[in-house]
Amino acid sequence: MSKMNLATAKQLIEGAEKEAEKIGVSMVISIMDEGGNLIATHRMDDAWLASIDIAQNKAWTSVALKMPTSNLEAATVPNAELYGLNTTNNGRIVVFGGGIPLIKDNKVVGAIGVSGSSVDHDVQVAEAGAKVFNGLGVGTR
Repeated sequence: MSKMNLATAKQLIEGAEKEAEKIGVSMVISIMDEGGNLIATHRMDDAWLASIDIAQNKAWTSVALKMPTSNLEAATVPNAELYGLNTTNNGRIVVFGGGIPLIKDNKVVGAIGVSGSSVDHDVQVAEAGAKVFNGLGVGTR
């Protein structure tokens, strides 16, 4: 497989959704490709409407900055060096956990973003989707 595609995104969403069901929370799960383009967004029944944009923005942030969104938490509090980062890029940068880049061969090939609960739960569900990705053997050619 050369790029992130819908078939792969569906597998990641399925893995993430199983984790969300296990903890009893309705989530929104978004997958983006290496260019920050939306591949799929999945809103579980009764998930918060606000979580649609948040999940997409978490995935976009992870692609754009090539890091988990949780890495930004400490650096963006008042008086920290990146305070205000979330006001850049038309407010698209998310500075709390739930976005994880998908990496193969040391290259970001996409990202998963999850929203709908506490940050800890969002991270847990995103990690479940990323774990599925890591087991797929997606290449970068």
